[in-house]
Amino acid sequence: MSLQVLWAVLLAHPAQSLNALALFFGLAGSWLLLATRVREQRAVARLSAGGAAKDMADEVCVFDAPTQRLNRFFFRFGFVSLAMSLALSWGSTQL
Repeated sequence: MSLQVLWAVLLAHPAQSLNALALFFGLAGSWLLLATRVREQRAVARLSAGGAAKDMADEVCVFDAPTQRLNRFFFRFGFVSLAMSLALSWGSTQL
């Protein structure tokens, strides 16, 4: 498919194009949130299996500062992606 045909489809159906972009952002953001949560759970399980974590009631103190900052960044970026997806989806209804 040539670039001109893709551009023509974009111009012919702008709402569907925005919805496709919103779907992409929604899937990317949800995958990032899910992957970050699974990574956190695996790290806690690895620490508890190794005996490094004495008290599992306070999970936040298990991670070091750079890991916590990275997880917070990934959570924020995931939520921003989901919010952008919602805004694009709402915006496509106005076209």
